[in-house]
Amino acid sequence: MTTLREIAFDTETTGLDWAGDDRIVEVGAVELINHIATGRTFHTRINPRRSVSEATIRITGITDDMLVDQPFFEDPSVAPALLEFFGDSTIVAHNAGFDRGFLNAELKRCGMEEIPEERWVDTAAMARKKFPGAPASLDALCRRFSVNLESRSLHGALLDSQLLSEVYLELLCGRARAFDFAPKAKSSVADVAKTARQRPTPLPSRLTEDEKRRHAEFVAHLSDAPLWTMN
Repeated sequence: MTTLREIAFDTETTGLDWAGDDRIVEVGAVELINHIATGRTFHTRINPRRSVSEATIRITGITDDMLVDQPFFEDPSVAPALLEFFGDSTIVAHNAGFDRGFLNAELKRCGMEEIPEERWVDTAAMARKKFPGAPASLDALCRRFSVNLESRSLHGALLDSQLLSEVYLELLCGRARAFDFAPKAKSSVADVAKTARQRPTPLPSRLTEDEKRRHAEFVAHLSDAPLWTMN
């Protein structure tokens, strides 16, 4: 069996302009094997060398004070470690162009090779194709698929990657809700009789008199009495 490895990935950033001065402040990644999370994750916050926006603080709760002692993106514990975690796997992201733009801009600043577009899967595009006209945010998809959002009072790269991994599975094929292995309540014969539709006139037997006679002769020659003849 071929093993398929993918990485659900998310970033938090100082703002929205990856081509300008905005930078990544947090990355989170979740390993998927054959579309199932394995429990292996990657997560770190990053010193962006600039202030975070008010919008970032409001959405993520991440402040400048929380980042001042964090490693820079080029630190061995960040970019090289993240790329090692990625390996050559496909990267799954929600609005992948955003995360790809920020990640590649950071890699380019470090003189590292950018990750090509063909390695990315965009779950937002998948959702828009599957549910045209419906909301396609990660929150909306979690609600659609009953993915638990109780722990998401704020956005966070690792938590969002974990939620994304569940949404991705749903977008691919769902969680096979049709398979229900829970024990069913037993129905009594009386219950079945109540619901069964009865014919107003019973059908006549298809057995001929000759067939009945030969069956009786066969039964008479059995060494033990058949169970259906016993009281």
